Amino acid sequence: MTHEAVHGAGTGDGKAAGRLEPGAPEAAGERPPTTRDGDEGRRLTTREAADLLGVKPETVYAYVSRGQLASRRTPGGRGSTFDAGEVEALARRTGRREPSPVAANGLVFRTGLTLIEPDRYFFRGVDATELARRHSFEEVAEWLWTGELRPGIRFDAAPEFLDAARRAAASLPRHSSSTDRLRVAVAAAAVADPLRFDLSPQGVLNSARGLIPTLVGALPTAGEQSAEAGSLAARLWPRLSPRSSDAASLAVLDTALALLTDHDLAASTLAARVAASTHAHPYAVVSAGLGVLEGPLHGAASGLAHRMLSEVVDRGSAAPVVADHLRAGRRVPGLGHRLYTGEDPRATALFGLLEEVPQAAAALAAARDVIATTTRHTPLHANVDLALAVLSVAADMPAAAGETIFAVARTAGWIAHAMEEYTERPLRMRPSGQYEGPRPPQPLPTAGSGSA
Repeated sequence: MTHEAVHGAGTGDGKAAGRLEPGAPEAAGERPPTTRDGDEGRRLTTREAADLLGVKPETVYAYVSRGQLASRRTPGGRGSTFDAGEVEALARRTGRREPSPVAANGLVFRTGLTLIEPDRYFFRGVDATELARRHSFEEVAEWLWTGELRPGIRFDAAPEFLDAARRAAASLPRHSSSTDRLRVAVAAAAVADPLRFDLSPQGVLNSARGLIPTLVGALPTAGEQSAEAGSLAARLWPRLSPRSSDAASLAVLDTALALLTDHDLAASTLAARVAASTHAHPYAVVSAGLGVLEGPLHGAASGLAHRMLSEVVDRGSAAPVVADHLRAGRRVPGLGHRLYTGEDPRATALFGLLEEVPQAAAALAAARDVIATTTRHTPLHANVDLALAVLSVAADMPAAAGETIFAVARTAGWIAHAMEEYTERPLRMRPSGQYEGPRPPQPLPTAGSGSA
């Protein structure tokens, strides 16, 4: 199962195009939508004007009291109407945007970041796999954040933030996972940053450019000491693998980071946007994403693929390993994705690069054996988790390496979504619960009482 294949339709990696809140019924006495009065053009009800402005109905009347809008009572009714052109002009002045259509399940967002199609995906309209092949992770992150390409950009951590993150991560028990260390590092860096509450675009960008290398720098080294300069992939490699890196292997890691930067509204990204809707600072947004990523049905998927692939390499054949999974009622890891009809384009891109890495030959052959074995019965294709597993197995990385790569990369995507969410109406994500408990009034409970 892939990182993003575990969500219900429309709530995970589905295509995004609108707002979360469905429109409420019209207030009593207000007229039907888009009515006309005389020759003055289209008139809007209070609810329609509020939706167009992205505010509450009470705020619409505040605009009237300040002279920013003119209202008129509906003939024979208790509601007011507003000139559509005047409301639209106010929306443009205040930066409000007309709400997009709401999906049947209510979870639809407007976004200009990632578009997913049945066989490919795009960052700001540009083919994401081509972008990742030609540009570094840092350059792709900048493109996602700003829509500008900055060749050669490097992200650097502020020494005081990095020191705080390292001390905090080093205090954890030895059995702590990489995700544990990343979550603690984010919290420590946030405490060290007195400007973390600056939610201006430049302030958020400054935080993001320093936070990502801080996360990498807070991880313990698995091999030769990591340099503090160079590409982010070059700094991350020795924290994942005891083997020395080469140009071909670093190209795979760097491309993997770029490919995983964003993938629309996966569960962790949705959590990040909910946090951003409260105007939480970028560190808190990333913490929210990391908390959801740690779920076994999200970030841990690549670890399952790693363990399976390692077993295939050891046993020399995929058939008995696949049979064991099916006998136990488990899905074969690394296969299938709800959003792609064929092979995950991220996997395709990484497999192509892994062919240039000699030490990846055995793991790559094992992955192809898994695909061929399962295809005899089920038409499933490889997803990015299987490609990450080839990299991690070939480089003697731990099973959790794919989750670490995913977390570092997706931090850039969470920041990009936060920057979008900061421009929206705050606290707009307020779904209503459907109460199914005992109907009130109920008697006060007594000692020892309770529902069985």
